[in-house]
Amino acid sequence: MKEIIKVSCGQFFPKFGDTAGNLEQVYRMSEEAQSDLIVFPELASSGYDFHDHEEAQSLALDLVDGPEVYKLAEAAKNTGTHIVLGLPERSLDKVYNSTVLIEPGGQVTIYRKLHLFDKEKDIFDPGNAQLSVVETEIGRIGLMLCFDWIFPEVTRMLALLGAQIICHPANLVLDYCQRAMFARAVENGVFILTCNRIGAEARTGRELSFTGCSQILSNRGGLLAKADSDSEENISAEITPVAADDKMITETNHLINDRRTEFYGGLVK
Repeated sequence: MKEIIKVSCGQFFPKFGDTAGNLEQVYRMSEEAQSDLIVFPELASSGYDFHDHEEAQSLALDLVDGPEVYKLAEAAKNTGTHIVLGLPERSLDKVYNSTVLIEPGGQVTIYRKLHLFDKEKDIFDPGNAQLSVVETEIGRIGLMLCFDWIFPEVTRMLALLGAQIICHPANLVLDYCQRAMFARAVENGVFILTCNRIGAEARTGRELSFTGCSQILSNRGGLLAKADSDSEENISAEITPVAADDKMITETNHLINDRRTEFYGGLVK
Protein backbone atom coordinates (compact mmCIF):
# COMPACT_ATOMS: atom_id res chain seq x y z
CA MET A 1 0.00 0.00 0.00
CA LYS A 2 1.23 3.49 -0.85
CA GLU A 3 2.07 5.68 2.13
CA ILE A 4 1.15 8.89 0.30
CA ILE A 5 -1.61 9.06 -2.30
CA LYS A 6 -2.98 11.75 -4.59
CA VAL A 7 -6.71 12.44 -4.24
CA SER A 8 -8.92 14.70 -6.35
CA CYS A 9 -12.42 16.12 -6.73
CA GLY A 10 -13.75 16.57 -10.27
CA GLN A 11 -16.17 19.51 -10.05
CA PHE A 12 -18.31 20.09 -13.14
CA PHE A 13 -21.81 20.90 -14.47
CA PRO A 14 -23.71 17.68 -15.30
CA LYS A 15 -26.08 18.34 -18.20
CA PHE A 16 -29.54 17.02 -17.45
CA GLY A 17 -30.35 13.84 -19.36
CA ASP A 18 -27.00 13.64 -21.16
CA THR A 19 -25.71 10.40 -19.65
CA ALA A 20 -23.14 9.75 -22.37
CA GLY A 21 -21.78 13.29 -22.31
CA ASN A 22 -21.61 13.45 -18.54
CA LEU A 23 -19.76 10.14 -18.31
CA GLU A 24 -17.34 11.31 -21.00
CA GLN A 25 -16.63 14.26 -18.70
CA VAL A 26 -15.93 11.81 -15.88
CA TYR A 27 -13.50 9.85 -18.08
CA ARG A 28 -11.73 13.01 -19.27
CA MET A 29 -11.32 14.53 -15.83
CA SER A 30 -10.11 11.20 -14.43
CA GLU A 31 -7.40 11.06 -17.09
CA GLU A 32 -6.41 14.68 -16.48
CA ALA A 33 -6.18 14.29 -12.70
CA GLN A 34 -3.92 11.23 -12.77
CA SER A 35 -4.87 10.55 -9.15
CA ASP A 36 -5.13 7.46 -6.98
CA LEU A 37 -8.70 8.49 -6.06
CA ILE A 38 -11.10 10.93 -7.68
CA VAL A 39 -14.60 11.88 -6.52
CA PHE A 40 -17.32 13.37 -8.73
CA PRO A 41 -20.67 14.99 -7.81
CA GLU A 42 -23.95 13.39 -6.82
CA LEU A 43 -26.09 12.34 -9.81
CA ALA A 44 -23.14 13.17 -12.04
CA SER A 45 -24.41 10.98 -14.87
CA SER A 46 -27.91 12.45 -15.08
CA GLY A 47 -28.36 15.89 -13.59
CA TYR A 48 -30.56 16.54 -10.58
CA ASP A 49 -34.03 18.06 -11.00
CA PHE A 50 -36.29 15.16 -12.02
CA HIS A 51 -40.02 15.57 -12.52
CA ASP A 52 -40.91 12.23 -10.97
CA HIS A 53 -39.87 8.67 -10.18
CA GLU A 54 -40.51 7.55 -13.76
CA GLU A 55 -38.20 10.17 -15.24
CA ALA A 56 -35.47 9.21 -12.78
CA GLN A 57 -35.94 5.56 -13.69
CA SER A 58 -35.59 6.39 -17.39
CA LEU A 59 -32.14 7.86 -16.75
CA ALA A 60 -31.06 5.35 -14.11
CA LEU A 61 -28.16 2.97 -14.69
CA ASP A 62 -27.95 -0.76 -14.08
CA LEU A 63 -24.84 -1.25 -11.95
CA VAL A 64 -24.88 -5.03 -12.30
CA ASP A 65 -25.14 -5.61 -16.04
CA GLY A 66 -25.28 -2.14 -17.58
CA PRO A 67 -22.69 -1.06 -20.17
CA GLU A 68 -21.86 2.12 -18.27
CA VAL A 69 -20.37 0.27 -15.32
CA TYR A 70 -18.08 -1.64 -17.67
CA LYS A 71 -16.87 1.58 -19.27
CA LEU A 72 -16.27 3.11 -15.85
CA ALA A 73 -14.34 0.02 -14.81
CA GLU A 74 -12.25 0.32 -17.96
CA ALA A 75 -11.54 3.99 -17.18
CA ALA A 76 -10.51 3.10 -13.62
CA LYS A 77 -8.20 0.37 -14.91
CA ASN A 78 -6.65 2.49 -17.66
CA THR A 79 -5.91 5.41 -15.32
CA GLY A 80 -5.12 3.37 -12.21
CA THR A 81 -7.71 5.48 -10.41
CA HIS A 82 -10.36 4.66 -7.82
CA ILE A 83 -13.41 6.49 -9.24
CA VAL A 84 -16.34 7.59 -7.07
CA LEU A 85 -19.44 9.22 -8.55
CA GLY A 86 -23.12 9.64 -7.88
CA LEU A 87 -25.83 8.39 -10.23
CA PRO A 88 -29.44 7.21 -10.31
CA GLU A 89 -29.37 3.43 -9.91
CA ARG A 90 -32.09 1.15 -11.30
CA SER A 91 -32.83 -2.07 -9.43
CA LEU A 92 -35.96 -3.91 -10.59
CA ASP A 93 -38.82 -1.39 -10.13
CA LYS A 94 -36.87 0.79 -7.72
CA VAL A 95 -34.56 3.70 -8.36
CA TYR A 96 -32.00 4.85 -5.82
CA ASN A 97 -29.87 7.94 -5.47
CA SER A 98 -26.60 6.04 -5.31
CA THR A 99 -22.87 6.48 -5.36
CA VAL A 100 -20.49 3.92 -6.74
CA LEU A 101 -16.82 3.22 -6.01
CA ILE A 102 -15.02 1.52 -8.88
CA GLU A 103 -11.52 0.24 -8.21
CA PRO A 104 -8.81 -0.24 -10.87
CA GLY A 105 -9.11 -3.99 -10.39
CA GLY A 106 -12.79 -3.88 -11.36
CA GLN A 107 -14.35 -4.17 -7.90
CA VAL A 108 -17.62 -2.22 -7.60
CA THR A 109 -19.15 -0.98 -4.33
CA ILE A 110 -22.57 0.69 -4.24
CA TYR A 111 -23.96 2.96 -1.54
CA ARG A 112 -27.63 4.03 -1.66
CA LYS A 113 -28.41 7.39 -0.06
CA LEU A 114 -29.99 7.03 3.36
CA HIS A 115 -31.17 10.61 3.91
CA LEU A 116 -33.17 11.99 0.99
CA PHE A 117 -33.36 15.77 0.65
CA ASP A 118 -36.60 17.68 0.03
CA LYS A 119 -38.35 16.49 -3.16
CA GLU A 120 -35.93 13.59 -3.53
CA LYS A 121 -38.38 11.77 -1.24
CA ASP A 122 -40.89 11.76 -4.11
CA ILE A 123 -38.31 10.67 -6.70
CA PHE A 124 -36.10 8.00 -5.14
CA ASP A 125 -36.50 4.94 -2.98
CA PRO A 126 -34.64 5.33 0.34
CA GLY A 127 -31.36 3.50 0.84
CA ASN A 128 -31.78 0.02 2.26
CA ALA A 129 -28.31 -1.17 3.30
CA GLN A 130 -26.07 -0.67 6.30
CA LEU A 131 -23.17 1.76 6.08
CA SER A 132 -19.91 0.02 5.27
CA VAL A 133 -16.23 0.71 4.62
CA VAL A 134 -14.23 -0.70 1.71
CA GLU A 135 -10.67 -1.96 2.18
CA THR A 136 -8.76 -0.89 -0.94
CA GLU A 137 -5.12 -0.82 -2.00
CA ILE A 138 -4.99 2.90 -1.17
CA GLY A 139 -6.76 2.79 2.19
CA ARG A 140 -10.13 2.24 3.82
CA ILE A 141 -12.86 4.23 2.06
CA GLY A 142 -16.32 5.16 3.32
CA LEU A 143 -19.12 6.47 1.10
CA MET A 144 -21.84 9.01 1.83
CA LEU A 145 -24.04 11.28 -0.31
CA CYS A 146 -24.90 14.97 -0.12
CA PHE A 147 -27.58 15.52 2.58
CA ASP A 148 -26.07 12.74 4.69
CA TRP A 149 -23.71 15.51 5.82
CA ILE A 150 -26.22 17.01 8.23
CA PHE A 151 -26.52 13.75 10.17
CA PRO A 152 -23.28 13.37 12.16
CA GLU A 153 -24.18 9.74 12.81
CA VAL A 154 -23.18 8.88 9.22
CA THR A 155 -19.59 10.07 9.41
CA ARG A 156 -19.23 8.78 12.97
CA MET A 157 -20.45 5.33 11.92
CA LEU A 158 -18.02 5.26 9.00
CA ALA A 159 -15.21 6.28 11.35
CA LEU A 160 -16.16 3.54 13.81
CA LEU A 161 -16.03 1.08 10.91
CA GLY A 162 -12.45 2.15 10.27
CA ALA A 163 -12.74 4.64 7.41
CA GLN A 164 -9.60 6.66 6.72
CA ILE A 165 -11.09 8.54 3.76
CA ILE A 166 -14.73 9.52 3.32
CA CYS A 167 -15.92 10.28 -0.21
CA HIS A 168 -18.85 12.68 -0.33
CA PRO A 169 -20.41 13.33 -3.77
CA ALA A 170 -22.88 16.21 -3.48
CA ASN A 171 -25.37 18.52 -5.21
CA LEU A 172 -25.34 21.20 -2.52
CA VAL A 173 -27.74 24.14 -2.61
CA LEU A 174 -27.40 25.22 1.02
CA ASP A 175 -24.36 27.41 1.59
CA TYR A 176 -23.11 26.06 4.91
CA CYS A 177 -22.40 22.38 4.27
CA GLN A 178 -18.76 22.93 3.41
CA ARG A 179 -18.21 24.64 6.77
CA ALA A 180 -20.00 21.81 8.60
CA MET A 181 -17.72 19.23 7.02
CA PHE A 182 -14.81 20.77 8.94
CA ALA A 183 -16.48 19.49 12.12
CA ARG A 184 -17.11 16.07 10.56
CA ALA A 185 -13.41 15.73 9.75
CA VAL A 186 -12.21 16.95 13.14
CA GLU A 187 -14.65 15.00 15.30
CA ASN A 188 -13.85 11.75 13.50
CA GLY A 189 -10.21 12.23 12.53
CA VAL A 190 -10.81 11.32 8.86
CA PHE A 191 -9.97 12.77 5.46
CA ILE A 192 -13.10 13.99 3.63
CA LEU A 193 -13.50 14.70 -0.09
CA THR A 194 -16.68 16.69 -0.73
CA CYS A 195 -17.23 17.01 -4.48
CA ASN A 196 -20.05 19.37 -5.37
CA ARG A 197 -21.45 20.35 -8.77
CA ILE A 198 -21.84 23.81 -10.29
CA GLY A 199 -24.52 25.52 -12.36
CA ALA A 200 -28.30 25.75 -12.00
CA GLU A 201 -31.38 23.77 -13.00
CA ALA A 202 -34.98 24.98 -13.34
CA ARG A 203 -36.99 22.13 -14.81
CA THR A 204 -39.83 21.62 -12.32
CA GLY A 205 -41.03 25.08 -11.39
CA ARG A 206 -38.16 25.88 -9.05
CA GLU A 207 -34.65 27.14 -9.62
CA LEU A 208 -31.81 25.31 -7.95
CA SER A 209 -28.39 26.94 -7.84
CA PHE A 210 -25.54 24.65 -6.84
CA THR A 211 -22.77 26.11 -4.73
CA GLY A 212 -19.60 24.45 -6.07
CA CYS A 213 -16.67 24.99 -3.67
CA SER A 214 -15.66 21.34 -3.62
CA GLN A 215 -13.04 20.71 -0.97
CA ILE A 216 -10.54 18.24 0.42
CA LEU A 217 -10.12 18.23 4.21
CA SER A 218 -7.37 16.62 6.26
CA ASN A 219 -8.00 14.34 9.21
CA ARG A 220 -7.43 17.36 11.45
CA GLY A 221 -9.80 19.62 9.53
CA GLY A 222 -7.16 21.40 7.45
CA LEU A 223 -8.31 22.73 4.08
CA LEU A 224 -5.98 20.99 1.62
CA ALA A 225 -7.70 22.13 -1.60
CA LYS A 226 -10.82 24.08 -2.56
CA ALA A 227 -12.56 24.81 -5.86
CA ASP A 228 -14.31 28.01 -6.92
CA SER A 229 -18.08 28.34 -6.70
CA ASP A 230 -18.71 28.28 -10.45
CA SER A 231 -15.76 26.75 -12.29
CA GLU A 232 -15.24 23.32 -13.80
CA GLU A 233 -11.99 22.06 -12.32
CA ASN A 234 -10.05 19.25 -10.75
CA ILE A 235 -8.67 20.00 -7.29
CA SER A 236 -6.06 17.70 -5.79
CA ALA A 237 -4.00 17.06 -2.68
CA GLU A 238 -1.56 14.50 -1.38
CA ILE A 239 -2.62 12.68 1.79
CA THR A 240 -1.33 9.93 4.05
CA PRO A 241 -4.38 7.71 4.79
CA VAL A 242 -2.81 5.92 7.77
CA ALA A 243 -2.64 9.29 9.56
CA ALA A 244 -6.39 8.88 10.10
CA ASP A 245 -5.70 5.88 12.35
CA ASP A 246 -4.20 8.22 14.95
CA LYS A 247 -7.19 9.36 17.00
CA MET A 248 -5.19 11.04 19.77
CA ILE A 249 -5.99 14.75 20.10
CA THR A 250 -3.88 15.31 23.21
CA GLU A 251 -1.51 12.97 25.04
CA THR A 252 -4.46 11.73 27.09
CA ASN A 253 -7.51 12.18 24.83
CA HIS A 254 -8.65 9.68 22.19
CA LEU A 255 -11.50 10.57 19.82
CA ILE A 256 -13.07 7.13 19.98
CA ASN A 257 -12.04 5.61 23.29
CA ASP A 258 -12.98 8.68 25.35
CA ARG A 259 -16.63 8.50 24.33
CA ARG A 260 -19.06 7.88 27.21
CA THR A 261 -21.43 5.68 25.23
CA GLU A 262 -23.42 4.65 28.31
CA PHE A 263 -24.91 8.17 28.24
CA TYR A 264 -25.73 8.27 24.52
CA GLY A 265 -28.57 5.74 24.36
CA GLY A 266 -31.17 8.35 23.51
CA LEU A 267 -29.47 9.08 20.19
CA VAL A 268 -31.10 6.09 18.52
CA LYS A 269 -34.55 6.33 20.10
